[in-house]
Amino acid sequence: MARTLADWRRPTWSDGPRVIRPGALNLYRAATGLAEPLVPALLASRARKGKEDPARLAERLAKAPTPRPDGALVWLHGASVGESLSILPLVERLRVERPEVTALVTSGTTTSAALLAQRLPPGAIHQYLPVDTPGAARRFIAHWTPSLGVFVESELWPNLLLEAKTAGTRLALVSAKLSDRSFAGWLKRPAAARQLLTGFDLILAQDARARERFETLGGRVAGEADLKFGAAPPPVDEAALATERARFSRPPLLIASTHPGEDEIALDAIAALPDRPPVVLVPRHVERGPAIAELARARGLSAALRGQAPDAIADIRVADTLGEMGLWFRLAATSVIAGSLVPDIGGHNPLEAARLNCPTISGPFVENWASAFAGLEAADGVVMTTPAALRDSLAADLAAPDRAGARAARARAFVDARDGEARAGLSRILELVP
Repeated sequence: MARTLADWRRPTWSDGPRVIRPGALNLYRAATGLAEPLVPALLASRARKGKEDPARLAERLAKAPTPRPDGALVWLHGASVGESLSILPLVERLRVERPEVTALVTSGTTTSAALLAQRLPPGAIHQYLPVDTPGAARRFIAHWTPSLGVFVESELWPNLLLEAKTAGTRLALVSAKLSDRSFAGWLKRPAAARQLLTGFDLILAQDARARERFETLGGRVAGEADLKFGAAPPPVDEAALATERARFSRPPLLIASTHPGEDEIALDAIAALPDRPPVVLVPRHVERGPAIAELARARGLSAALRGQAPDAIADIRVADTLGEMGLWFRLAATSVIAGSLVPDIGGHNPLEAARLNCPTISGPFVENWASAFAGLEAADGVVMTTPAALRDSLAADLAAPDRAGARAARARAFVDARDGEARAGLSRILELVP
C-alpha cells in the first residue's frame, strides 16, 4: 500500500464525486493518466515475453466484450495464484447461498488465470485486472458496477478504488496484512494511513500481528480471518490417481512449485540420497519444464516431461502440467514446498499438503506464508530446513515414514481448526452482499 496511497487528507471516501484528493494522489492520477497512451505498447511487449495473454489484452484495458449479467455483482480480486485460490471458498459459498449474485474474479497473472479457469464454479466470471490508469479504472467500474469489492491481503490500486467508492461500491479488505517495510512506511504517515483504512466497510486481518498493525494505524479491524485457510482440499481426477498409483513402484518424493535456483538445490539433494525414490518435480511455471529436465540429466538423473511423455518412467518426472497438485500430494511419501529455498520468493502454500495428510518440508524463506508456517511449526507439523540440510531432511522422512505420517496428522489437525475460523470470516464478508 505504501507504494501507492500515501497522503489522504479526508477521513473517508464517502463524498462521492465531491471527494477531495490530496497532492500525492493527484500526482499519481496525473502520472498514470499521462502514461495511459503508452499502455497498449507495454502490454504487447509483455505478451511477447509470455507475461500477458495476447488474446485477452483488451481486459487489461477494461475494453473486454464480456457482457455484465443483470442483478447484483460482487468483485473479488487476488493478485496471483495464492491470493486467487484463497478467494475460491468465498466464491463457492456465494454461488451456493446467493445464486442470483454474479461473482466476478480478477487476477493479474497468466498462471492464476489458467488455474481459475479450472477451479471457478459455474456462473463465476474471470477477468484480468485492468491496469490502474484513470481511463481503464473508469471503464471497468462503469461496465461491471460492483455492489461489493473484496481485496485480498494488500493488493490495492488507487484509481480502481476511487472509482469504485465514487460509484457506491462497498469495500472489504480481507486476509489483510502489512509487510515490515509497508508498516514502517505507514508509521511515518499515520494520518494518511488512518484516512485510507477508513475507506473500507470491513477489514479482517490475516493474524494477530496484522491486526495489531492495522489497529495501530487507525484501521477498524472487525476480526481475524486468513482466507488462505478455509479452502477444500485440491481436487483430483480419480482415474489419473489410480493410473499414477499403479505406475509408481513406491510412493514418490514430491518437489512442489520450484523457481529458478531451487531446482538445482533440490536435484543436488536428490542425487545424493542413498536410497532414492521416484521423484515428481513440479515447477511453479510450467514452461520451465525442459530446462529442469536438462538440469536433472546433467546430474546423471533420467528425466521425462509429463506434458510430452505422460507414461514415461524416469528418475525425475517433471510435472509441467497445471491443476494436478491434488494428484501429487495424494501420492507423495513426503513433499518439499518450494519457493522457500532461495530468498525473495516468500514461500508457497503448505496448507494443501496438510489437508491431504502429506508430510511437508520447507526451506527458511517463507515470509509470504509466515503465519501459516509459524502455526505449523508450533504444532510440530512441518520440518523447516536449510538448503544445505535438505538432503538429510529428505532422507530422514524417507527412512521413517511413520514418523513423517504422524507429523502430517498434526499438520492436518492444525489446519482443520484454522479452516473453521476462516469459514466464520467468510460469513462476515457475505453479510455485505446486498
